[in-house]
Amino acid sequence: MKRQLFSALALTIATIAIAPIANAAETKSVENIQKTRIEFLENQTKAITNVQQSRLSGLDARDKSIDNIQKARLAFLEDQTKAVTDVQQSRLAGLDARDKSIDKIQTTSLKYLEDQDKSLTDVQQSRLEGLDARNKSIVR
Repeated sequence: MKRQLFSALALTIATIAIAPIANAAETKSVENIQKTRIEFLENQTKAITNVQQSRLSGLDARDKSIDNIQKARLAFLEDQTKAVTDVQQSRLAGLDARDKSIDKIQTTSLKYLEDQDKSLTDVQQSRLEGLDARNKSIVR
């Protein structure tokens, strides 16, 4: 029994003496695991951040290229609009010139017709006056 008591006592002392060391070793291994996990999570966070930044820069580049394309299209449309406007203005100028020349021709033609009408009226009046004079001389 003494032996068992001494064995139990020795075992208890050994356990008490070794327990803090084992406990410290266990704490260190838990801390190492936690540090490793934290480092892993930080690396994942950095990787995700890098992926997001590259995606954002890609989207920014696409937006810029779309803006450039839209600006080029708008410039092209503005140039086309200016060209169409210029063509229309030149056509209108040509039509205005034709209208003016037609107006001048019509005015000249109307004057000519008015002059002819006046001369015919004068001739007819002279004839009528001559006929009236003949009729009066015959009647008398």
